[in-house]
Order: sequence, then structure tokens, then C-alpha cells
Amino acid sequence: MSVDVASLDLDQLLEVLPRYTTEGPRYTSYPTAPVWTESYGPEDFRSDLAQADADASDGLSLYVHVPFCESLCHYCACNKLITKDHARAAGYLDAVEREVAAVRKALRVPRMATQLHWGGGTPTWLAPQEVRRLARILTEAFPLRENAEVSIEVDPRVTTEAHVDALVDSGFNRISMGVQDFDARVQQAVHRIQPAEDTAALVALCRKAGFESVNFDLIYGLPYQTVASFERTLDILFEIGPDRIALYSYAHVTWKAKQQRGFERVDLPDATTKLEIMFMAIRRFLAEGYRFIGLDHFARPEDELSRALADRTLRRNFMGHTTQAGVDLLGFGPSAISELRSSFAQSHREVDAWQDAVMRDGMATVRGHRLSRDDVERRWVIERIMCHGQLRADEFEARFGRAFAESFADALAELAPMQADGLVEIAADGSLVVTPAGRLLVRNVAMAFDAYLAEQRRSGVRMFSKTV
Repeated sequence: MSVDVASLDLDQLLEVLPRYTTEGPRYTSYPTAPVWTESYGPEDFRSDLAQADADASDGLSLYVHVPFCESLCHYCACNKLITKDHARAAGYLDAVEREVAAVRKALRVPRMATQLHWGGGTPTWLAPQEVRRLARILTEAFPLRENAEVSIEVDPRVTTEAHVDALVDSGFNRISMGVQDFDARVQQAVHRIQPAEDTAALVALCRKAGFESVNFDLIYGLPYQTVASFERTLDILFEIGPDRIALYSYAHVTWKAKQQRGFERVDLPDATTKLEIMFMAIRRFLAEGYRFIGLDHFARPEDELSRALADRTLRRNFMGHTTQAGVDLLGFGPSAISELRSSFAQSHREVDAWQDAVMRDGMATVRGHRLSRDDVERRWVIERIMCHGQLRADEFEARFGRAFAESFADALAELAPMQADGLVEIAADGSLVVTPAGRLLVRNVAMAFDAYLAEQRRSGVRMFSKTV
């Protein structure tokens, strides 16, 4: 589904969007993580792994969380440990090796990996020889299938040519680089000095080494950003030419990331400027030939994400938009999440607590959730909205044996204001299409189908970032 953002009326959107400015999930899962409980522990996860409805021909998606960073980026709300003590790597790798072995033993049948992703933190905080060791730990337990997608997030400031060699030797074919903004004043404000020349040099090195895809992460809404300054960042970006771009809205979540409170003393762009930056960036991406995949992802037309969008196999999980439809995800490392077809399991967030639990018990599961029939149906609905911007009632009925409009009458009624504002179109049978303007608020559309959200709001506990 293409999105003609260039045709949108900015003045009209600036009037409409503030009405939908609220806190809401990004729906990398449903139910979302705050729903999960600590009554689900390691033995529950072992049981679910053993009972997973899969055979040896089914692939696996693997995620590894490497939590270490050498310095703190002040915008970051990710789970990380800031340290220059590289001696910690040995204990971390020992724990991952034990965790991988425990999960592999619990699986009912051996399976190969069709996707492997390392996130952080900063995975290239590890030394090149440690990168090789971690890769061996994973691929000996879960061999990579031919043509597997093997990707990693890196920080150009600490990633060396020796790292690139180690990644190539370990089978990596996609690399994602945190950029955020090339403007020097913005970089200083967020405590991430990263000259564009360094990023470009690493991209050139990766291209020469044979990486199939280079991806950039950008953030809009950071201190001192203006439309003009971000345009200059995009000028540099297009010269470098990444294959995929993630354009994230800065999430001001000071209850999770206390260092963000310092931004309130400097020049955060106002709401109108932030929207203008977003619209300008999207228009330029489209003009440069990138395709809008959804929410905050853009890709070249020949990219696998673009193909998955076209053939409606795109899905969403904790790694964002992915081509791995219907594949179980196994997560390793502190705070990592596993997503099976009928359950979620998450490990301890703190590195020491995770490491102690793994070395003691093999697993560090601290909470999770088993899906009910209603969860399964709503997860399917929300994923269709988030990934494809549309939902066909006949597909729901064929899959679940119930009429969609009758099953979700309350949710469809909740969407009436968005329908009146031209953000979503709803047919008599409940089939819906999110309009180009509505795609900018796709989280709000999905929220109408979230059975847990009302209770979460009543709790008064802040859980999610702003949708606009």
C-alpha cells in the first residue's frame, strides 16, 4: 500500500493530529509487555518450548541483546549498561552460551535459523574475537539456513575494520547504524559526537566487504533540530545512500530515561516544528525513491521489506518490521524477549541478575504471557493494521470462523472520530483501510482493538510514548 504523503495538507493535519496525541503502544507485540506477569517463569518457558507446534523444517528467528555501551547517548531509553570495563565480556559470553544450550535442549525438535539479529546496547562493544565467539555459540546450536538474514546494530564510533572482518567471517549480511542526526550542535546536545565522515567511511567499508544492506536510524524531535538543519542531515544521508531508513520520533520518557530531563532545559522543537520535520523527511524519502513500509520504516523498492509489503507477508515483532512471517523468535541476553506462537517470555533486564539466573538455572525468564483465543485474534488484527494499513473482514472470518464486524463492533465504533477526520475508511462488513493521513497515526487505529489498554490507562502508570 503506497502512501502519497506529498499530497497531504499540512495545515489540515496540524489541526487534526493534536486531537490524537496520547500515549500508546508501538505494538511490537500484542498483548504488550505491561500485560505480562511474573507468574510466568523459566519452567513455563521450558514447557512452551517443548510443546511448540513445529517441526524441523520450520525456521527460527534469533535475537541477541548485547547490553554494553562505552558512553551514554542522552536520548536513549534502551536497556544498556554503560561501562569501559571490557573484562565483563567474558562472563556475558559464558552466560549466553549456557542460555543458548538450555533453550536448544528444551526445544522439541532441532531447527535452523532463518534470521539472526544482534541489538543493544552496542554489539560492537565486543572485541572482534568476541564477536566471532558469540556467532559460533549461536550458529552451532541453531545453524543458519542458506540465504538467512543476518543483521547487527553498530555504532560507527567504535566499529573498526577488524570488527567488519569478524562480522563477514560470522555470516552477517545486513548492518544497521545509529546516526540520529549529522548536525554538530544536535550531536553535542545528545552526547553523541559522530562526524558524518566517520559514518560514510564505515558504510564504504561495509559495501566493499559485501554487505547486502546498510540501514540508518534517524531521530526527529531532538534538541536544537529545525527543518533546515534536518534537511542538511538528509542531504548528507542521500549522498551516502543507505538501503533502509528508520525515522523514529524522539520519545520523551523521563520516567524510564532520567538523563532525558536535561533536554527540558534546552531547545526541544515545539510540536508544530517536530511535525514539519517529519513531513519534510517523508517527502524527501519518497522523492529519493524509498518506499514507505509503515510507521517509521522506509526501504528501496528492491529491498526485501518492500517485497514483503507488496505480497502481504510483512510482519512486526520486537525487532520492528520484518519479513519473517509466522516464525518463532528466540531471544537471548538481558531483557531479551522470546515470542512463540502461543506465548511470550522475557528475561531479567539487569545484566547481573540475568547472568546469575542463567548460570544457576540455564534460563532467566522473569515474566511472560500465554495467549488466549481473544489475544490471538486481536494480535492478528493489530498486526494487519500496523503492517499493511488495512484489514479484510473476509480474511478474518476465514481464519477464525467469526464475522469481523460483529466481533469487534465496539472497536469499530471507537474509530468513528478517526473515520470522520478522514484517517480511516470502514466498510459495512468492518473491512478497513487506513488512509495516507491515517498511516501517520496507525498506532491510534490499532489501539482501538487493544482489550487491555483501558485498564492500563486507568492505572495511572505511565507506560508508553506519545503517538504524535
